[in-house]
Amino acid sequence: MIVITAPTGQIGRQVLDIVLDDVLDGGESVRVIVRDPSRLSPEVRERVEVVVGSHGDPDVVDAAFAGADSVFWLAPPNPRAARVEDVYVDFSRPACEAFKRRGVRRVVGVSALGRGVPGDAGLVSASLAMDDLIAGTGVGYRALTLPSFMDNMLRQVEAIKSQGMFFQPVSGDLKAPTCATRDIAAVAAGLLLDHSWSGQGEVPVLGPEDLSFEDMARIMSEVLGKPVRFQYVPVESFRDTLTRRGMSEAMAQGMADMATAKDRGLDNAEPRTPEATTPTTFRQWCEEILKPAVLA
Repeated sequence: MIVITAPTGQIGRQVLDIVLDDVLDGGESVRVIVRDPSRLSPEVRERVEVVVGSHGDPDVVDAAFAGADSVFWLAPPNPRAARVEDVYVDFSRPACEAFKRRGVRRVVGVSALGRGVPGDAGLVSASLAMDDLIAGTGVGYRALTLPSFMDNMLRQVEAIKSQGMFFQPVSGDLKAPTCATRDIAAVAAGLLLDHSWSGQGEVPVLGPEDLSFEDMARIMSEVLGKPVRFQYVPVESFRDTLTRRGMSEAMAQGMADMATAKDRGLDNAEPRTPEATTPTTFRQWCEEILKPAVLA
C-alpha cells in the first residue's frame, strides 16, 4: 500500500500518475489523502482509495496510514500561517505519530537543500526541521532536497507575456541548480516503488545544469522568440509585495530569509553528482511548459 498526500498539487499529481502507471498489474494498492475528491480525474478516482480530509488532521492520517508500507509526504503551502514552523513542523506532527502507530516503513518527503549551511534560511530551515522530526520517528525516510523549481516561473507568466520581464530577489549572475517538478516526481515515485531501502538519508535533485537568472532570460528569449529580461528586486521590496498580496508577515519574512540565503549560495552547497543530476533542461522545460503557457 502506497499513500500519496497532496495528490492534486503540482508535484503530488505527477507522483500519483507515475505510480499508477507502474502498478497496472495490481501488485500494489494506492491510497490518496485529498480535501476535495472532485479535483481528481474520474479515471484516477476509479483506481485509488480516497481518504477525504487534510493530512494535517490526526484522525485522517491515522485512517490513511492503516496498512501502509510507503508514504509520499508533502507539507502544503499556507501563505497566511502565523509561523513558518506551523507549515512544516507542526503540520507534520500528527503524521509522525501515525507513522509510528501504524507501522509505516518508508516515507519520501519533499524538502530543500541547505543542510549544514549556517544562519536562518526561513522556509528552508523549517523544512529541514520537518525532516528531523520525521527521521526521529525511526521510519525509513528519504528527504528530497531541492533547489528552486523551474515551474515556479509559471507564477510570472503574465509579466513575461506583457512586459517581457521576470523578477527575483536573487543576483542575476549567480549560477545555481534548478529542477523541473516532473523530475522531482519521477525520483519520488521511484523511491515509493522500491521496497529495498531503509534508514534515513537525503536525495538531492539538482536538474542537469547550474544556471543564473541571466542565463534563464537568454534561454526564454530564444524559445519564446521575443526579448525577456531579468530584473533584480531588493529583498525588502519582495517581502513587502508578498504582504500586500495577503501573505502573513511571518511567511513573507520566511520567503525573504530563504531568498537571502539562496543569494548567498545556499543551493550551491550540495556537490553535483551523477546521481543527483536529473534530465530535464531549462530549455526543454521552456519549450514544453513555459511557451504554451505564455501563448495561451
